[in-house]
Amino acid sequence: MFCMKRTKTIDLLPGMILADDVYTFDRSVMILPKGSVLNDKSITRLAFNSIMHVLVEDERVGLEHKVEPSYSERLRATPEFQRFQKEIEEEADHFKEHINDVVKRGEPLDVDSMITPVYNMVNESSGPSSVFDMLHSLRQYDDATYVHCINVSLICNCLAKWMHLSEEDTEIATQAGLLHDIGKLLIPGEIITKPAKLTADEYHIVQTHSRRGYEILKPLPINEHIKFAALMHHERCDGSGYPLGLTGDRTDQFAKIVAIADVYDATTSARVYRGPQCPFVAISLFENDGLRKYDTHAIMTFLENVVNTYLLNRVRLNNGIQGEIIYINHDHLAKPTIKSDNSYIDLALNPDLYIEAIL
Repeated sequence: MFCMKRTKTIDLLPGMILADDVYTFDRSVMILPKGSVLNDKSITRLAFNSIMHVLVEDERVGLEHKVEPSYSERLRATPEFQRFQKEIEEEADHFKEHINDVVKRGEPLDVDSMITPVYNMVNESSGPSSVFDMLHSLRQYDDATYVHCINVSLICNCLAKWMHLSEEDTEIATQAGLLHDIGKLLIPGEIITKPAKLTADEYHIVQTHSRRGYEILKPLPINEHIKFAALMHHERCDGSGYPLGLTGDRTDQFAKIVAIADVYDATTSARVYRGPQCPFVAISLFENDGLRKYDTHAIMTFLENVVNTYLLNRVRLNNGIQGEIIYINHDHLAKPTIKSDNSYIDLALNPDLYIEAIL
């Protein structure tokens, strides 16, 4: 007979064993069955589905293979990447200084000044594929709120272009991404930067950042969509989000774009208990669970374009095999065909295999 304990999702660790089945909030879909040994992918899936607590057994097993994504050293050695890295770091410092002046000292908001470096990074790249390559090669660096906002802004810009939005709407999406987490500046620093696990009360305080962000932006002379994106970027089309529990028809269209960019960047960023997740883990989670939570047109456009940016990339599978992505399966975007030596592996026909790292 074993003991079990209720554990917050944010406190889960790889190797923990589920003591009960886990379902979606409306109990319509089982997310993970009892007895599952948690790994990085399954923990992220629970968080992705807004599961706050699960029952786990007291014991914990060792995992045979630790997932540690790696990225191309050759890319990091290029002048283009080094320039991109320098611009990200400089823009993060500039954004931090300016936005703190606005939030804490009541200075006027100069959106053009803040957004210009983002546009420069976009214009200097050779397209969205280059932007995503650069972002994922930066995962070894600091991913504080300021860098996260810049990343989300860049991803929003790419998604808006993939959706063929007008130049004006692309600008709104880019600005909304940059300012979406402004409310976190009003969350106590000891909570935002806390290296240990957050308490339930602390997590609730963090969730207030969307309302706080809207209150900061509400009186400012900026586009209303930017204000609503700050308020609604954690809303979900099925009503499972926060702070208002809005469904898709009541959620701002630009907030829906920011929501996708925000979750993608957060999923592929480092956490206390793991390194950066492989982009294909994020793609798999979106593909399996996201179609009911996110705007259909936006999420499908995002997934189909993101996965194509990794065509011909070398990857490692969870069984250790390495190979090259040679074909994208559009019915199963997270399951492309891999060429390894002289053999071909169709991941769509191998449910136990998945891409754990882009090399």
